[in-house]
Amino acid sequence: MFEGFTEEASDFLWGIRFNNDREWFLDHKQTYLTQVQTPLKELAGEVFAEFGARHGDLGLELHVSRIYRDARRLHAKGPYKDHLWFSFRPVGSGGEHWTYRPVFWFEIRPEGYGYGVGIYTARPAIMAYFRKELDRDPQELLRLDALLNTRPEFVLDSPEYRRPKKVVPPPLDRWYNRKGMGITCDRSWDDTLCSRELVAALNDAYEFLLPFYRYFLDICIKGETAI
Repeated sequence: MFEGFTEEASDFLWGIRFNNDREWFLDHKQTYLTQVQTPLKELAGEVFAEFGARHGDLGLELHVSRIYRDARRLHAKGPYKDHLWFSFRPVGSGGEHWTYRPVFWFEIRPEGYGYGVGIYTARPAIMAYFRKELDRDPQELLRLDALLNTRPEFVLDSPEYRRPKKVVPPPLDRWYNRKGMGITCDRSWDDTLCSRELVAALNDAYEFLLPFYRYFLDICIKGETAI
C-alpha cells in the first residue's frame, strides 16, 4: 500500500543528479529500492487499479519507468535518471509507438512532482490535422478550454512555434500555435506527495483530464487516417 514518498527519496534523487555514476548508485541502491522504486510502483498500481476499474473501455496499460537510461541516449548525462515516472498508455503501444498517442502520466523529480495528460511526441502531420479541425469546427475545443479554466493548477504544456502558424482569436490562440498537445500540473515537494492523499489527488486529476484525453486521442486516430 502506498503511504507516501519520504525525504530520503528526495535526498536520493538530488544525490543521483549530482553523483550520476555507478559507484554512488550502488552505495545508495537500497535507498532507491525502498524509498523510490517501491512507493512509485505502489502508487502506480493503486491509481491504475482505481482508474482502470472505472474506465476499462479505454484499453490502457500501466508502464513504470526504470532508473537506467537507454545506453543509446546517454549524451554524457550519466547512466541513471534523476526523475522517474509512470504512465497509462494504450495497450500494445510498445516501442516508440506509444509516444505518438496521449497518455496519463505522473513524474517525481528532485524539485517535486508533476502529472497530466498529453502526447510525448506529437507528429507535425497530426498537429496540422488538429489545426485544420480547429478551422473547421472549434466548438469542442472551446468547451474544453472553458473546462480547463475551472482548474487553474493545470496549464498547457507544449512548446509554441516562434512564428505563429496563423493568427486566431483568444482563447483558440493558446492552442493553435503549439507543437503538441499536453496539460500539466507541477508541484513542489509537499505534504500530499508524502502521504496517501496522493492516490486520491491523482485519481481526481485523471478524471478531470479524461475529456482532454479522449479529444487528443480522437484527433490522433482521425489524423492518422487522414494522412
